[in-house]
Amino acid sequence: MNSLKSNRLHIGIFGKTNVGKSSLLNRITGQDVSIVSDIAGTTTDVVEKSMELLPVGPVNFLDSAGIDDNTELGEQRLEKTLKILNRTDVAVLVCDYKGIDDFDISLIEKFVDLKIPFIVVVNKSDIKEISDEKLNVIKNYTKNILITSAKDDSEIVYKFKSLLIELLPDDFINTPKIVGDIVPSGSTVVMVIPIDKEAPKGRIILPQVQTLRDLLDSGCVALAVRDTELKNALDNLKTPPILVVTDSQAFKKVNEIVPDSIDLTSFSILFARLKGDLNAFIDGAKAIDTLKDGDKVLILESCTHHAIEDDIGKVKIPNLLRKKTGKNLLIENFSGHDFPNVSDYKLIIHCGACMTNRREVLSRILLANKAGVPITNYGIAISYCLGILDRAVKIFESKY
Repeated sequence: MNSLKSNRLHIGIFGKTNVGKSSLLNRITGQDVSIVSDIAGTTTDVVEKSMELLPVGPVNFLDSAGIDDNTELGEQRLEKTLKILNRTDVAVLVCDYKGIDDFDISLIEKFVDLKIPFIVVVNKSDIKEISDEKLNVIKNYTKNILITSAKDDSEIVYKFKSLLIELLPDDFINTPKIVGDIVPSGSTVVMVIPIDKEAPKGRIILPQVQTLRDLLDSGCVALAVRDTELKNALDNLKTPPILVVTDSQAFKKVNEIVPDSIDLTSFSILFARLKGDLNAFIDGAKAIDTLKDGDKVLILESCTHHAIEDDIGKVKIPNLLRKKTGKNLLIENFSGHDFPNVSDYKLIIHCGACMTNRREVLSRILLANKAGVPITNYGIAISYCLGILDRAVKIFESKY
């Protein structure tokens, strides 16, 4: 089965127009993914290509428009280019024998600001070698430099992979398992999956599927039940499960059923650790107690979906917040990969992020921190409002 795009290493390719970004991508992938032309502004929107890049593994390339695009739509293209920085695990800045200029340096500064490791590829060596003077300017910013020709360098793929492997971020290499690293192999874990209006017909949602697979890969016994059958399932087990994982929307009911002797958490909290920063999200939830009348709260989702009558982000969480705080809060919703201006908000509540990569969530946490706005996620916010956060994160105490 193909690796989910959200679990792939995202490699962003950046640079000025006509330095050979698309040619580089086509050589590395071995396919004509992007159109190659001498006409400036050929690449307009971001071009994505998923592939297996051995020995790195599953990756997703993001080929962007030129940062110096002065065509009619250049400003919009630049805006789209800069937005993909928040999804980029490793950046590739492409230039040619002319070296780097203010456009490139401004990008490098953004890489550094967002803590994105990067490679500078000096392309078109078949036309002219870069001078030592111009190369030294690049060396002032990084030692990760590849001088090559996307046109005729027979070792370009090997050289690129070698540099990439050295730069792989720790949060990609050491991304934790969903749950298999916090429960012993052979233990029993109960998954509580309500079949309600939000459950897709004929299947279960992605975080539940991924958690089930992670448990099976870890040699655990996984038992899936609805919340309505949970008590009966627990009573019939000869040995109590080591953990119960519930859909956040059933947290209150499940908490009342599961004995205190059994650890309890939610799928959303598991993904808070997998995709983000669990400590940051826990600290962010504490801001709920500081909310005042008229404060703005942002409900932030990574993907767009058709909202149902009792939608978790648009109805359930807002109702929980107002009940917990007793305040007249202004709650707004935002969906998609873009990150809005958050300076006016007093709290951000992020979704479980099952459809986006870890770098994007970490970037959003970083941007929220820079703006001085606390950020948490669905499962943690819900358990905090219900007064069961301590119990919900107890299973991670030795892990975070």
